[in-house]
This record gives sequence, structure tokens and C-alpha cells, in this order.
Amino acid sequence: MSGRVDAFAILNEPTAFRTKPKPEERVDESAIAEVAQQNNFPSRQAPKPNAVPKRKQRRYRTGRNRHLGIKATDETVERFYKAAEARDNIQHGELLRLALDALERAGDLAT
Repeated sequence: MSGRVDAFAILNEPTAFRTKPKPEERVDESAIAEVAQQNNFPSRQAPKPNAVPKRKQRRYRTGRNRHLGIKATDETVERFYKAAEARDNIQHGELLRLALDALERAGDLAT
């Protein structure tokens, strides 16, 4: 029992796969059209779908497309969110604009 099993012995046997038969020859398209015409079966094209009108988007475009990532304390972040909620959940970018405008009016911000 010192002999090893030949792992490739199965490869020496012929395969069990058969070749595919050649496909049948296709019938000429003109012959099909002739038979259809003789039997009063006209060719029909699929109807084109009606164009569905696009709905107008319901997005409010603010023009704010820049990201401003800042670090702040938890207290500052909470104050910012409370200020936004107090103004009927105003968008954060708009709240920042209002705050900067208020600073400019107070003269504390150089333009």
C-alpha cells in the first residue's frame, strides 16, 4: 500500500460530451412574407408608446453646492440646531447666511 492514487487518471478516459448537431438552415425571409401574404396575415409593427410629459421637479434650488466642514463644541452645535428649529427648521446654509449678515450689520465682521 505504498502506491499513491493517480489524481489525473480520469483525464485519460474519453469525455462523455457529445458535439452539438448543426443548426437547421433558416428559411428565407421572403418566403415567410409570401406565405403570410397568401394567408392574409399582414405584418404589423408595434405601436409607438405615447410620450409621457415630464413632471416639473419639486425641488427648491438654493444654489448652495459647496461643503463647509467645521469643528465645533457640542454646545455650539446644539445652539446652531436650536436656532434652526426656532426659525421653522430653516436650512442650515440659510441660517449661516443670516448669522453672517447679522455680524456684518453689527460691524463685527469685515467685508
